[in-house]
Amino acid sequence: MTTVLKLGGSLITEKDRPETVDEAALAEALDAVADALADSEADRADEDLVLVHGGGSFGHYHAAERGVTADEGTRDARDVVAIHDAMGRLNATVVDGLHERDVPAVPVRPLSLASKDADGNLDFPTQGIERLLEEGFCPVLHGDGVVQTGVGVTILSGDEIVVALARSLSVDRVGLCSTVPGVLDSEGAVVDRIERFDDVAPALGGSDATDVTGGMAGKVRTLLDLSVPAHVFGPDGLEAFLDGGSPGTLVAGEG
Repeated sequence: MTTVLKLGGSLITEKDRPETVDEAALAEALDAVADALADSEADRADEDLVLVHGGGSFGHYHAAERGVTADEGTRDARDVVAIHDAMGRLNATVVDGLHERDVPAVPVRPLSLASKDADGNLDFPTQGIERLLEEGFCPVLHGDGVVQTGVGVTILSGDEIVVALARSLSVDRVGLCSTVPGVLDSEGAVVDRIERFDDVAPALGGSDATDVTGGMAGKVRTLLDLSVPAHVFGPDGLEAFLDGGSPGTLVAGEG
């Protein structure tokens, strides 16, 4: 079974402080990942994990400072490098933390893989990722810049990467772990299940901190495009998700 797990940037970084990792939150998340993989190895289960993380106060900060979003691009190579290098620093922190826990993590940098056409359609080759899984590695991807025809380089969110992986690989489950316990309705209660965006649109807004990829509304829209079950949950639900449970909100679109 193959699982794609995204750790939100708001979870593993302090989004209101540029390039600041939330050390405690990251350590707790990586402990859960390492424990789940160790358990699957002990049970001799065929469990593969692809990890994706958001930009948080690393990529989002530099992108916002330069006016680069999912729609607004840049042709200034210095802008591209600033965003990409910031994400590289965060990615290295995540990968190093996994190595400390004996997880065979390897970085995969989306800027070198992905591209978009003029209409924003994403081309994301995943053959290399599939082979990394076959050889026993845990690929670790991240939100990044992406070259887009006629626009320069725009932002490719971790949520878009999750969808691309779920479509191209033989993925069984998808999880998005952030700072909230799930998708919340207008009264602050967790929505158990979402099948149509219109059902929750009035309650969804943007992120409280700098976010150039659409906040929770963007997450729900992208997850509704999947044909596999996707769960949105908080850090308290991470262990349950990795154990095969269904914490938080189930987003079940028609794919």
